[in-house]
Amino acid sequence: MNKKEIDWHSADVKCALLKSDTNMAKLAREHQLAPSTLRNIFRFHWPKGERIVAEAIGEKPEIIWPSRYMNKSA
Repeated sequence: MNKKEIDWHSADVKCALLKSDTNMAKLAREHQLAPSTLRNIFRFHWPKGERIVAEAIGEKPEIIWPSRYMNKSA
């Protein structure tokens, strides 16, 4: 696995959210989710949650979590 295939650390994701003037709980409320629901993205592949977070920080989910979006047939 090369550097480009390493998922962002959860602290980096949280920091990027703070730099975007938001956080996990605020995003969850904005999307009618329980406050701690979005934390699941750090443990499980959950495309909807990953999209919510990625959009908030201006990235694509496959950039933040490349291991989850790698082409399995390659």
